Amino acid sequence: MFTGIIEELGTITSLQTDKENLDITVRANFTSELKIDQSVSHNGVCLTVVSIKEDTYTVTAIKETLDKTNLDSLIQGAVVNLERGMKLGARLDGHIVQGHVDQTAICNAIEEADGSWYFTFTYDADLKNITIEKGSVTVNGVSLTVVNSKKNEFSVAIIPFTYEHTNFNTFKVGTVVNLEFDVIGKYVKRITELRA
Repeated sequence: MFTGIIEELGTITSLQTDKENLDITVRANFTSELKIDQSVSHNGVCLTVVSIKEDTYTVTAIKETLDKTNLDSLIQGAVVNLERGMKLGARLDGHIVQGHVDQTAICNAIEEADGSWYFTFTYDADLKNITIEKGSVTVNGVSLTVVNSKKNEFSVAIIPFTYEHTNFNTFKVGTVVNLEFDVIGKYVKRITELRA
């Protein structure tokens, strides 16, 4: 379980394929505090630490994860948003984030707004995920508030701190991102579907 508040940026130091899996090695300042079998969110994807060496650790993404996220487009040197699992009893500064990506989206507009930024994303509505105005959404692991919600598109407003401390500052029009829709909204939507 995560909050969507990014702890730090990590750098991809190695990508190794093993059959249909991808072993991802990341350099991060908090590596010395990690343990084998611990969960870490990478661009919003919950992955398990399988090895630790000096200031790097390795996680494995299986085919199912690669098919539904943007992890298969990572390159050596890429910067990823990182968050360790939430501590029980700590403040929930973002929203409840599972680290289970629902689908990807494409950034189709970036607008600077005199000290902040609006990023607009388009996603495949056939997968039946939804956003609501002022609801929560996770983009590359970052907990954000939806503005301008449409059937297959939404925008988020990014403050300077978030822009500087996440990989939002690397986004361009055409960047593919991971989306996790609000878990409570997903349950409500599913219950409504089953009653129909």
